[in-house]
Amino acid sequence: MKTRLTITDMACGMCEAHVNDAIRKAFHVKKVKSSHRRNLTEIVSDGPLDEQRLREVIAASGYTLTDIETIM
Repeated sequence: MKTRLTITDMACGMCEAHVNDAIRKAFHVKKVKSSHRRNLTEIVSDGPLDEQRLREVIAASGYTLTDIETIM
């Protein structure tokens, strides 16, 4: 399952790493990759991720999650 997050406020590669680390710590995921240029984070996981928890994790990291798209 793939989840795409639109995240604003990422400005550099360190921001991408910060978001990726926060997601890895909060969820069991197979892969996570972020792009500050595209305002995008893609997550590959075995099952669906809790959207409210995603919003909390990203907000606690200092970024703004504006959209969540789940692809089966």
